[in-house]
Amino acid sequence: MRFSYKNLLIWTSAAAASFLLIASCLVWYLYHSAERTVVRMHEDINKAKQVYVSTDTDVKTSVTSPLLVSKGKELAPFTVLMLGVDQRENDHGRSDTMIVLAVNPQKKSVLMFNIPRDTRVIIPGRAGMDKINHAYAFGDVEMSIGAVEQFLDYPIDYYIKANMEGFTRVIDMLGGVKVNNEAAFQYDGVSFAKGNLSLKGEDALKYCRMRYEDPRGDLGRNTRQRAVVQAVMHNAVSLASVTHFHALLGALGDSVKTNMTFSEMKQLVSVYKPQSERFTTTEISGKGAMIGGIWYYLVNATERSRIHNRLKSQLMQGD
Repeated sequence: MRFSYKNLLIWTSAAAASFLLIASCLVWYLYHSAERTVVRMHEDINKAKQVYVSTDTDVKTSVTSPLLVSKGKELAPFTVLMLGVDQRENDHGRSDTMIVLAVNPQKKSVLMFNIPRDTRVIIPGRAGMDKINHAYAFGDVEMSIGAVEQFLDYPIDYYIKANMEGFTRVIDMLGGVKVNNEAAFQYDGVSFAKGNLSLKGEDALKYCRMRYEDPRGDLGRNTRQRAVVQAVMHNAVSLASVTHFHALLGALGDSVKTNMTFSEMKQLVSVYKPQSERFTTTEISGKGAMIGGIWYYLVNATERSRIHNRLKSQLMQGD
């Protein structure tokens, strides 16, 4: 065939069209595969019974999904309860970790705090008071959310439940996490030096779990858990390619459950991701006490009011 620029243009155009077709098919496949994965992750709760109305009349409660609400540039704030569940064979498990996230896109900020696992609370549907981490064993996610809402006097919009063992795979897929360790310690055969550390999945899980050797006890462990969660979130939103995002969802599908839909996740990634730039943390202050031979973490009414008002201030729309 005689060479000509016309033939070159035809071949180039055909190659480009073929490439675009293949790329489009790949994106379509990954998109729908990701959607199927999210469907597998999805585990709804009974919102008809779950809607919490705060005693604070300034706190607005809505059954509308906040992630799908946006008017102009006003993106709705929302709350998330992260449950790290420690499940073993023949055991339903308890919520080993409870972290609340309050996201306000207008302020470009996220408030994050732990609820200590031994906090003595009223668990809706149960008689008397008990440790808040027992709520999951009694009534799964719905009862955990109910206990948290009752304790904070604030509604929870979304939940993310993660099996802590499976979560290590996600950390490994993200290339590990970087944390600043405040004090050197050893736990389960691993030495954690003071200072900046790069941790893979298994070591990151051990880093989060150490409790009794920490001078601050559960509060120290909570600080380490928040550092790892923040690092995971930072690494996850930094994923640029659709293939990496798809692989990440695949790993999450076996170890994570959430009431977020695929549409809400898309909104979270495309709209909220660039807005959430600044993390702030706080601790829930209390004291330990033995009651009926059981150790509890007691939080008084003044401290609960402070946390409630901190949440309220964080989630207020506007300046």
